[in-house]
Amino acid sequence: MTEVLKQAHSPTVRAWVDGWVISRNAPRPVREPWGLRVDVGLPGHVARHIIPAPTPEILHHLTTTLTTPGTWLKLCAPADHVASLLPAPWTVMDREFMMTVPLARTRTPQAPPGYTLAVTTRAGVTAARLLTAAGEVAARGQFAVAGSAAVVDQVETAANHRRRGLGTVIMRTLSSTAASLGARTGILVATADGQALYETLGWTLHTPMTAVVLT
Repeated sequence: MTEVLKQAHSPTVRAWVDGWVISRNAPRPVREPWGLRVDVGLPGHVARHIIPAPTPEILHHLTTTLTTPGTWLKLCAPADHVASLLPAPWTVMDREFMMTVPLARTRTPQAPPGYTLAVTTRAGVTAARLLTAAGEVAARGQFAVAGSAAVVDQVETAANHRRRGLGTVIMRTLSSTAASLGARTGILVATADGQALYETLGWTLHTPMTAVVLT
């Protein structure tokens, strides 16, 4: 557990939050004694608190003083280390993994047959999409640059286009494009399903994470 908390105290967590708010067009993060707060302001996602070192004392304070449903905690720790410290109605929603990778300029991959690759940038967010001949979005992902890091976000493949290597094309496109913009490190938070793909592409674990919500 100690090593996990040391990892989470690195600037990587702050860079991820800074890139995430750009990617989601959310307000800038606010420093708190326990980490960072983002006032997202969406139904079911009113605010999120990012806690790099979730001690029992911090969790007790947050879970007893935060009372607005739709408040999320992003804890840099495995679920089995924090779940017993969460009173009802706080609920563990996802087991996640913050991952990083060194970025280097490479040639942008070609779209697989039957798809067209489109890369666009708007308001600091670069998106890559693989489109079918009919214009359907088969796979997509995006990133925002925060300092020397590119924070990858919202990577997904449509259910009827999976197992065709589209996610790999999207990730390699995002990585090469971010490197061409000067980013040196990629950061993302993966689900358990996504972690396997990212590991094959050279991403490594920075810290396990647990997503918790006040229902």
